[in-house]
Amino acid sequence: MDIAVTAFTPADSAAVERAFEIQTAVVTADIPGFPTPVQRDFYVGMKHPRTGYAFERYLAHVDGKPVGYLEMTMPQLDNTDNVTVELQVLPDYRRRGVGRALHARAVERARALGRKRLMSMAVATLPGGPVRDEAGNRFAAAMGAESVLLEVRRRLDVTSVDQPRLDAMLTEAWKHADGYEPVRWVGATPEDLIDDVAYLDGRLVEDAPMGDLEWEPEKVDADRIRKVEQNHELRGRRMYHSGLRHVASGRLAAWTEITLADGNEWHAFQQITIVEPAHRGHRLGTIVKIDNLRQVLAKEPDLNVIDTWNAAANDHMISINEAIGFRAVDTWNNWQQAV
Repeated sequence: MDIAVTAFTPADSAAVERAFEIQTAVVTADIPGFPTPVQRDFYVGMKHPRTGYAFERYLAHVDGKPVGYLEMTMPQLDNTDNVTVELQVLPDYRRRGVGRALHARAVERARALGRKRLMSMAVATLPGGPVRDEAGNRFAAAMGAESVLLEVRRRLDVTSVDQPRLDAMLTEAWKHADGYEPVRWVGATPEDLIDDVAYLDGRLVEDAPMGDLEWEPEKVDADRIRKVEQNHELRGRRMYHSGLRHVASGRLAAWTEITLADGNEWHAFQQITIVEPAHRGHRLGTIVKIDNLRQVLAKEPDLNVIDTWNAAANDHMISINEAIGFRAVDTWNNWQQAV
C-alpha cells in the first residue's frame, strides 16, 4: 500500500473539496448527532483565515485516493511554541499507517518551524452516554501524547427548556446583582463595549481551569476582536451576545456569546461566559447566560440544540449550565505532545 502526504493551499479547489468530504465523513461516523461542517464556513474559512494564525494543510493518499486530512494551526501573536493539530482519517482506512504518516509530517513541520509541542482534541464515551469511537484517543496515546485536560460536552434541548425555572433563577440572581444593567447585541460589538470585551476575552485562559495544557493568555485587543467578527461574518456565522454593565463604573462586568452557522440553523454553540473577578459573587454568569439564551430563542426559530464544553473541574460553570438544562453527552481529551 502506497501512502503519500501532499501539501495543498486554499487555491487548490479540488483538494479543498476532498478535505471537506473527509472531515464530513469523519464527524458523521465518530460523533453521531454532531453538526457536520458547513460548506460556506469551511471553504471561506480556508480562503479568509483568522488573523493572527498561520496554517498548513495536507492530504494523505492511499494508492492515489485521498483518505486523510491534516490541518496545522500556528498562533502568531501568542503561544508561538504551539501547533494545534486536526488529524482525520476515513474510518475504513484507519490502522493502516495513514494517521502515522500525517502525524510524522506534523512533527517534521513543527520542528522545522521552531515549535515545541502539538495539541489536539479527541472525543470519548462518557459513562452512561452514547458510545463514541475511541480511535482518536488510542492514536494520540500511541503517538506518545499526554492527556492534559479533560472537558465534557453538554447539550441543551431548547425545545424542552423549563421557562418557569429560568424565571425563578433570574429572580433569585437579580437579588444579588443590584447596580448592574443588561446589554445585548448581535454581530459586531458596539464601540463603547469593545475594549471591555477584549479585556474579558483575554482573561479566559487565566480564569478557566486549564489542567496541564501549556497555553498562555492571549493578547486580545479591540482590533483583534474586530477581525474575528469580520471573519465570522464572511463565514456566515451569527453571534449573539449578552452582558452586564456595572452602572457605577460604566464597565462591562460579565459577558457571554452564542454562535450559529448558516446551514446549521438547528444547532448553536454556547461560547465564552466570563465574569470580571472583582464582580464575582453577584450571580452575573447566571443572568447573562439566561438572557442570551432567550435572545437567541426569540430570533432563531429553527434552533433545536446548543452545545457547550467545560473543563471537568469547572464546577461553578457546570452547575449553572446544568441548572439551565444542559446535560452531559461525551468527554473530550486535550492531548499535548512535546516535539
